[in-house]
Amino acid sequence: MPVIEVDRLHKRYRDEIAVHDVSLAVEEGEIFGIVGRNGAGKTTTVECIEGLRSQDGGTISVLGLDPQRDRTELRRVLGIQLQASELPDKLRVAEAVELFASFYPAPAEPRELLERWGLAAKRNTAFANLSGGQKQRLSIALALVGNPRVAILDELTTGLDPQARRDAWESIEQIRRGGVTVVLVTHFMEEAERLCDRIAVIDAGRVIATDTPAGLVARLAGGQRLRFRPSAPFLDAVLTDLAEVESVRRLGPHVEVSGSGNLLHAVTSTLARHQVVPADLRLEQATLDDAFVALTGRAAEN
Repeated sequence: MPVIEVDRLHKRYRDEIAVHDVSLAVEEGEIFGIVGRNGAGKTTTVECIEGLRSQDGGTISVLGLDPQRDRTELRRVLGIQLQASELPDKLRVAEAVELFASFYPAPAEPRELLERWGLAAKRNTAFANLSGGQKQRLSIALALVGNPRVAILDELTTGLDPQARRDAWESIEQIRRGGVTVVLVTHFMEEAERLCDRIAVIDAGRVIATDTPAGLVARLAGGQRLRFRPSAPFLDAVLTDLAEVESVRRLGPHVEVSGSGNLLHAVTSTLARHQVVPADLRLEQATLDDAFVALTGRAAEN
């Protein structure tokens, strides 16, 4: 039985439909990604799952609980890191963790939580004096202080520098190693591709694809691209006749070949038979970002 089940979720704000019949299922122990452009409906979807918003249609189950009917029970098993989570500037790190721990019947030990998330040395530091990465680690600690079975992390790394973002990625993997199922909401395709076991792509309030990162990329036509400068002229048909080749483009002195399978071997061996040397040869693999553009028709904002 999935940890989270969403069936035909519908949410409207006056004349605007924010979420249109979204359905998804999250399995225990996985990092499940929800990706999409800003305004696609990602945050509205997870806020309905968290019970922070009531849906206008459809059903939601989190560990068998209804987010609206069973709010008290849900708070004991669900950890939430909100997209915009601010604390009072003067509240110290240890005070924040101890305050949140007081909300739960069997919380994690605050001192151990600070140690685990690298915040022990900052226990007496005011929230306003923390770096962006430290604030995010505190946000994670607060989401986990109740020993949840499921954690929802909404745009965790937005606004972080590259090193702080990678530190946050390690933190997310550490959460999963601790036995917690993670729902990761993001518009960073590199982040989703690295961390997620499966991904739901949301566009204009609808789920348009659900698959593993590799599965989404594999749907692309021309999943590989070869670019080279030929040492001698040759006809396009030399390559377009190959089963692995989908297209050949001339770009000034260079040739770009798109295809799949063992494209590199097929192209280089065929060129060799025609006495053509592919100089400056470069192989590019398709990425989740390429798959996202193909699915939605536009790139996610970074």
